Amino acid sequence: MKQNRREFLIKSGCALSMTALASQVRHFGLMTAMAQKSKAKLETGVPTDYRALVCIFLMGGNDGNNTIIPNHNDASVSNYAAYSAARSSQGLALAQNLLLPIAVPRIGNLTYGLHPGFGTITGGINPGIHPLWATGKMAVVTNVGTLVAPMTRAQYQNGSVPRPMQLFSHTDQTNQHQNCRSDVATLTGWGGRMSDKMTLTDNPNRLVPTLSSLSGTQLFTIGETTQPLSLSPAPTPLSNVLALNGYNNTPISTARFDALNAALSLDANQELVTASNNIHRQALEISRTLNNNSEVTVVFPNTEIGNQLKQVARMIKTRAVLGVNRQIFFCTLGGFDTHTAQLSSHNILFGQLSQAMRAFYNEMTTQSIGDKVTQFTMSDFNRTFNPGGSGTNVGSDHAWANHSFIVGDSVLGGDFYGMNTSNGTPFPTLVQNGPDDADSGGGARGRWIPTTSVEQYAATLSRWYGLPDANLATVFPKITNFTNTNLGFMQPPAP
Repeated sequence: MKQNRREFLIKSGCALSMTALASQVRHFGLMTAMAQKSKAKLETGVPTDYRALVCIFLMGGNDGNNTIIPNHNDASVSNYAAYSAARSSQGLALAQNLLLPIAVPRIGNLTYGLHPGFGTITGGINPGIHPLWATGKMAVVTNVGTLVAPMTRAQYQNGSVPRPMQLFSHTDQTNQHQNCRSDVATLTGWGGRMSDKMTLTDNPNRLVPTLSSLSGTQLFTIGETTQPLSLSPAPTPLSNVLALNGYNNTPISTARFDALNAALSLDANQELVTASNNIHRQALEISRTLNNNSEVTVVFPNTEIGNQLKQVARMIKTRAVLGVNRQIFFCTLGGFDTHTAQLSSHNILFGQLSQAMRAFYNEMTTQSIGDKVTQFTMSDFNRTFNPGGSGTNVGSDHAWANHSFIVGDSVLGGDFYGMNTSNGTPFPTLVQNGPDDADSGGGARGRWIPTTSVEQYAATLSRWYGLPDANLATVFPKITNFTNTNLGFMQPPAP
């Protein structure tokens, strides 16, 4: 029986692996004559440089109080003695001699300390991210969290400013970090909305979606029109993730492949068929490139987050053939819901995070695009300053404002960023029932009220990425509630 062209193409299996795609075939080319004719118009003003954002979400609510610790004795701001007094008796304080020192110019060059997991660890393959502080490649936004509008302790307690919905809930606070809406539930995330606004203007020739997830479809990645590319992490080869189905070098498949190539030259005077042919040619080019040129140079740790970032690095290495000027990646590391056994968990988790982030930074440097790619972290929320339990099983409970890391050569690093707290610095006052605590009375446990919103943090990253100011309010609908929408931790884009 004779087959028409459509049936032949379907049976030939010329498609990229659908396990990799969370979007339709429209992402692989201009599907209509109208889109083809508008291509030149879309390319007007297309950026010639490359930019990528890599979000690493710490699932479960990371305890920021044991991530960055005062390592000084200055009494004008919270010091190590205040930290130790609150956490030592129940066994959650880290010894001062274990802290990795960082000088903070914004707080009078006082010394703070990173958790020891951020440095050289036993069995580690690199020095971790701690040395990047001294070289100005890493910064921290402190006391950042979900907000509807700026809020003081008095306003929190008297209810004069709306609180984020379902405060201290894992699901709701995770969603609010990912969608930058603390007042209502939404079906889109800020990564997806930014992709909606920028894909046609900044990535008109893309062969893959602008946004990719290494952790399935997450709210952060969903836009009104954006659907993410869903990637399996390493050790799966990238050539297997974005692979052609149905070709295994057998005589039959080789003949089918040759026939497909011949068919791509037919019907070129029909606009839709021409567009379809272009898609298939691009799929073939992707497959060839990923088989030959996608492997990275730097050794990555064989861990959950290490394998995710390795796959991201492979995708970035193929950026030219994939036709992308802008990319966003979403990764996750779980295990931060540390109600118990926090000390041992943190040692493992921070070691994995730091080793993977440093390997990724080194690979971007090897690819000569260290200034074009920025890693950043987010988490559900911080955890209570007052521990939960005691002894070897000591942990901490759900809290609020937290600290986030930013790493890359375009980061104005070596300092704290964010809006000032009650003590005149961006680092909170570590006092239960104190001026930065949402809790009050004898049961106060130290849940710091954010002074910097997720919107301000994300908007600063988005500006560097290339989001026009005119689109800020669309991507971040509550951004007008905050006066400072650029926290200053990123170098301004070149004119």
